[in-house]
Amino acid sequence: MKLREPGVCRVNLARGELEGATNRYVKTYADLAGLYEDADAYRALVAQAGADALAYEVTDFKPSADAGDMIFGVTRMRPGKVGREYFLTRGHIHAKANRPEIYSGEAGRGVMLLESPEGEVRAVEIGPQTVCYVPPYWIHRSVNVGSEDLVMTFAYPADSGQDYAIIEKAGGMRSRIVKDGDAGWKLAPNANYRQRPTDGIQQIYASAQ
Repeated sequence: MKLREPGVCRVNLARGELEGATNRYVKTYADLAGLYEDADAYRALVAQAGADALAYEVTDFKPSADAGDMIFGVTRMRPGKVGREYFLTRGHIHAKANRPEIYSGEAGRGVMLLESPEGEVRAVEIGPQTVCYVPPYWIHRSVNVGSEDLVMTFAYPADSGQDYAIIEKAGGMRSRIVKDGDAGWKLAPNANYRQRPTDGIQQIYASAQ
């Protein structure tokens, strides 16, 4: 059996990226259309910053997609708000939904917003030297609630895959992260949210079989 060679990458905090990454992708403000509750504020942001302005980027190292292997990388998110709502990522559940993920805060202040298939909500604060465990079957989204770039490292099983449509089909996640006071945040209900049907929930749990 031929073994893979060990690898090493370095987190560049100044640039918010993984040096030695094998993959990089970016999301612009245009890519986040439909995610925010305040459509007018979103259009104003795009008009001011430009549709192609960077919202967040991911650099990662993917040795393979084999079961038992790992993917790891760095996410960097810009700070800001759309109306009262903090900048966020698209969010996803793993295509193989029983796969977990680990996020570790490197710089900035963030919140990991999690939702179970049944609609239970959790919100975990992430800062430097904070490790967040995302258990199997949880939908998750990163939110930057600070005034500087949010930089996090992450790792997950290489065969996990991502399902982004699960959030769109439900009209978004059940809760939003919005400004609360001068420097705080709180959960607010998403008026567009639609509860998943029982058979849809069963399909999520069955996807891991």
